Amino acid sequence: MIKKAISLAAAIAALAAAAGVCVIAAAYALFAVARTYLGPAGGAAVVAAVAAIFAIALALVLMRKANPPPHAAPVEEQSFTSRLIDLARDKPILAAGAAAAAGLVLMRNPKLMTTIVTAAMASKAGKAAGRAEERRR
Repeated sequence: MIKKAISLAAAIAALAAAAGVCVIAAAYALFAVARTYLGPAGGAAVVAAVAAIFAIALALVLMRKANPPPHAAPVEEQSFTSRLIDLARDKPILAAGAAAAAGLVLMRNPKLMTTIVTAAMASKAGKAAGRAEERRR
């Protein structure tokens, strides 16, 4: 375990050193090209400008990761019945099979059917009472 961690750290250090060498070589090559057209001071200015552009780009990327843009407002959660209706529209064969299975279960157990109908009626009565109360206000 420790040997793997040390190997990983050595690999990361080697990659960082290689990246540093590449950056310095690219900067020197840019300086050499710009020096032929702009002179030594102009070449140095071009290298500094390119380095500043890369630094600004890196800062913008890191700031965006640190402060991500706000997400859209969460969508209101649908009721169970509306999700079932959407599922039936999307997958009608599955809905037909589920309805047939539910019908068989309800035929075998009439008490379950009574409980479901009672619960549905109670929830509708509660919603109607709530709407009536809101109208009074």
